[in-house]
Amino acid sequence: MDDRLSAVLDLYHTRMQEERSQPRQEPAGGRDGGLDQRMRAIGPDTGRLLNILARSLNKPTILELGTSFGYSGLWLGEAARASGGKLITMELHDYKSAYARKMAEQAGLDEWIDFRVGDAVQMIGGLPGKVDFVFVDLWKDLYVPCLEAFYPRLNQGAIIVADNMIRPGTEDVQRYGRAIRSLSGISSVLLPVGTGIEVSRFGQD
Repeated sequence: MDDRLSAVLDLYHTRMQEERSQPRQEPAGGRDGGLDQRMRAIGPDTGRLLNILARSLNKPTILELGTSFGYSGLWLGEAARASGGKLITMELHDYKSAYARKMAEQAGLDEWIDFRVGDAVQMIGGLPGKVDFVFVDLWKDLYVPCLEAFYPRLNQGAIIVADNMIRPGTEDVQRYGRAIRSLSGISSVLLPVGTGIEVSRFGQD
């Protein structure tokens, strides 16, 4: 990991520490209301694991569902650069995507990241090709609809990682866990990393 990326990750880590020291506040109007400034980011342990898993693939097309403010995208973007791949990251809110793009440029990773804004399920349906790695970390009621959208687009050997599978542990993420384990060709394991991640593999290399 180079100095530019490390410096930007440090900026995120400082913001994450400040955020977690303050009372949690939800945006007015839910996902579609107000300017939600909370990062809601994965921690560095989950980031490193995402990076390692994505780096294990050769020239992967990586799909991130839930750009937010771009922290996890840096770990995935670095993996794309290291493996000769590309990251496509999707976010509902343009102000979050714009911030993520700015930080990726600062980290020297923007060349390997394609930022897209809009409805994730619809945008998945518009992808021109198949994907090799998927990171699912958006509103929990969208986990299963997104799974249904990207499952037909998985290449053999594709890796899927879903976050927040233990905490907060909602019915939506439990439904996702049951759904992905029921699909043909999928092997899956729940790991106690961060807030819990479901790591799944489709088919064989």
